[in-house]
Amino acid sequence: MDLSEPWAAVCPTLDGPVLAALANTNRPLAAREVARLVRRGSWGGVRKVLVRLAHHGVVTMQEAGNVTLYSLNRRHLAAPAVDLLVGLREELVRRLSGAVTSWSVPAVHASLFGSAARGDGGVTSDVDLFVVRPRGVHQDDVTWRVQVDQLAVDVLAWTGNHAGISEVGEGEVREVRRSDAGQSIRTEGITLAGKPIDKVLGSAA
Repeated sequence: MDLSEPWAAVCPTLDGPVLAALANTNRPLAAREVARLVRRGSWGGVRKVLVRLAHHGVVTMQEAGNVTLYSLNRRHLAAPAVDLLVGLREELVRRLSGAVTSWSVPAVHASLFGSAARGDGGVTSDVDLFVVRPRGVHQDDVTWRVQVDQLAVDVLAWTGNHAGISEVGEGEVREVRRSDAGQSIRTEGITLAGKPIDKVLGSAA
């Protein structure tokens, strides 16, 4: 899945970004505004998509002087599906958090980082995860290994992308702090479970 444009998984045409542009605002937009947000296709192509969607009732049209304004019809039966497609990255974060917080051997910390956290990963990008194993739990502990491996299986099933899991023991965190991965985790990481990132990695100094 392309996490920069998650709707493309089921709506790869110009309709996808047009719907995303409307779903991400609460104010009506002119076709030229939508075209600027979409940043692909022509203004005429975007307008054709808007008119067609309006014929299906998914988009509403209103006249404002010489300009036609378009907005997502939030009362339409398809509106929740549009919101779900646009918010798939947020749904991924919720699923990851739910999975890790349910572990029988809790992680000291787990976070999403890299392109998936930034929202600019493509279909070949890994979903990068940073997981800190608690003291006293060996990396080959059966229960621990099963739950980490299952997370990788789940990520692939949820997204079509492989999970890139960076796992360290609680006593090994110091080695991560000044690494490139540590900087990425600190600046863009999204905490999924356990202690906050700053508590785990400490100061960048």
